[in-house]
Amino acid sequence: MYPMFIKLVLLFLVFKQSLSYQLDGVIVTLGDHEALQGIKNELIDPYGYLKSWNDSNSGACSGEWVGIKCAQGQVIVIQLPWKGLSGRLSEKIGQLSALRKINFHDNEITGMIPSSIGFLTNLRGVHLFNNKFSGSIPVSIGNSHLLQTLDLSSNSLTGKIPEGVAKSRKLYKLNLSFNSLSGAIPVSLKQSNSLAYLQLHNNNLTGSIPKEIGTLSKLQVLDLSENDLTSDIPISLADLPKLSSFNVSYNNLSGSVPFFLSNKFNSSSFVGNLQLCGFTGSSPCPSLPPSQVLPSSPATEIPKNNSRKLSIKTMLLIASGALLGVLIILCIIWICCMLRKRRNASKEKNGGNVRKVTTAAATGGEKGVAVSGTEVEAGSDMGGKLVHFEGPLVFTADDLLCATAEIMGKSNYGTVYKATLEDGSHVAVKRLREKIAKNLKEFEGEVNGLGKIRHPNLLSLRAYYMGPKGEKLLVFDFMPKGSLASFLHARGPETPIDWPTRLSVAIGTARGLSYLHSNENIIHGNLTAANILLDEQTNAKIADYGLSRLMTTNSNASVVATAGAQGYRAPELAKVKNLTTKTDVYSLGVIMLELLTGKSPGEPMNGMDLPQWVASIVNEEWTNEVFDLELMKDANIGDELLNTLKLALHCVDPSPAARPEVHEVLQQLEKIKPELPVSSGEDGGD
Repeated sequence: MYPMFIKLVLLFLVFKQSLSYQLDGVIVTLGDHEALQGIKNELIDPYGYLKSWNDSNSGACSGEWVGIKCAQGQVIVIQLPWKGLSGRLSEKIGQLSALRKINFHDNEITGMIPSSIGFLTNLRGVHLFNNKFSGSIPVSIGNSHLLQTLDLSSNSLTGKIPEGVAKSRKLYKLNLSFNSLSGAIPVSLKQSNSLAYLQLHNNNLTGSIPKEIGTLSKLQVLDLSENDLTSDIPISLADLPKLSSFNVSYNNLSGSVPFFLSNKFNSSSFVGNLQLCGFTGSSPCPSLPPSQVLPSSPATEIPKNNSRKLSIKTMLLIASGALLGVLIILCIIWICCMLRKRRNASKEKNGGNVRKVTTAAATGGEKGVAVSGTEVEAGSDMGGKLVHFEGPLVFTADDLLCATAEIMGKSNYGTVYKATLEDGSHVAVKRLREKIAKNLKEFEGEVNGLGKIRHPNLLSLRAYYMGPKGEKLLVFDFMPKGSLASFLHARGPETPIDWPTRLSVAIGTARGLSYLHSNENIIHGNLTAANILLDEQTNAKIADYGLSRLMTTNSNASVVATAGAQGYRAPELAKVKNLTTKTDVYSLGVIMLELLTGKSPGEPMNGMDLPQWVASIVNEEWTNEVFDLELMKDANIGDELLNTLKLALHCVDPSPAARPEVHEVLQQLEKIKPELPVSSGEDGGD
């Protein structure tokens, strides 16, 4: 009897447990149901997305209610972006005690942000950007110690940033940009030691930049531009080890830019501060007297009535420094002109032109057919050797060395300049770092091979120069739209990039990479968005291909490591250093995800890289959250986005064997949008 009784008890317990599993998450609690009804009643829903939010509480947690996700009968996520909602966000949202994520971005909701959000102690993410919220930021909003993301950007918020906004030690993204916030930047931000994203640009913030920001060791993005900040840039910011994006432009800052920042970031990070010096394109910083360099003690403090004398002295130093800079520039120009005149006189005396130019027609070459390098002015007035390849521009070594140069960027290979020649034409010049190139004979053999490569989606090497002291310059076509990285991530909200343009860039990149793999037997090894350049028609041109053939083994290893730091390196390269076609395909997949999401692989994503973050969102069946907001405005491209996303995830598979070859990627991309034209250009196709 007892064994039968035990069996019956066990059967009852199993039935009871299975029944609880069936009901768990289906029947929402009465309190949460009442809160959701209150939220619905204060929102205006012109497209009827909230019709599913009915009076019955049986469907709220069953998946029938749009945008609602539950756990054990309690609402944990409200997800309603891009729904055209207006009206107000009810204070009853504070009754949803288990709520972890609030997402109403890209609607037209007005009124104040509910202060009751501060009651939600389980809150991880608040996404209310691109609405019409007004009033001040609730003081209570930072009460959740689990808060990771707070994005209130692009609203009409006013008042000060609350000190308590950064209470959570897990906060990694804070974006309050494009509002009308005033007052000082809270010093309490130093508490957020997980903060990696701080964006406060386009507000009316005043006061100085807190030196305490320099203690945020995980900070990668700092944008304080277009405010009314004063004083100097704290030298503590130069100690931020992971800082990859920095902008304090268009404030009222003064003094000298700390060397580490001026050396790492270009002038666009600092322009618009009339009294700021020490960065590219600014006025020279004056040599300050010791009393202004060292902290003064009370005994040696300078009396106030001497301030006028000091300011006059400073002004004189600034003026003399600027005059010296002008004189140096004039001397350089004069020397270049004198050398050019001497060269021309020498040519006339010898009865001929030293320059020898071989065109494609003269050598029987055709468009798209590689031609051999032609030496131009070996042993010119400047010394050294210049070799030209096929192309529209012909210039001398003196033309090149006397050109106006502007730094465009730096990499492990060297520094890239925009050079403006005397006739107004532009070329890009890469000055290779010293001691990273192979010996002279090997270098010339390899660079002459690279100069023969021509394809519409590859940046053409037009010439190279070897100076008398061993310096090496590579001359390329100049791409007016810059890199894909800057095209995607350094633009304002008023310059959207549509899907056909993004897909065209992906297809062009795949075509260029396929040509390298199939026709030239070249593995790129450092394919990033920074190495994809765009011409006037936004055609993609892969740069830096084959440069590994010019470099020593040690210098190539550092380039691979850099690619990993930027988020493009295939995971197997952490253990095995051998580059393969599949490591390039991984990098291409990351770039495709970058085009789809609008996110940089270098951005922090809660401890995940870009492929991991995308995969986690897709696994949670919130796939629409992956795509860039700009792309979601077009309802006709949903299938194309999903197909491209699926292909990109295939490319970034952790297993190299599971990834497709690049020609297979190209075939799939061309099927997604077959009517996109082949890139045009003066170079031949494959």
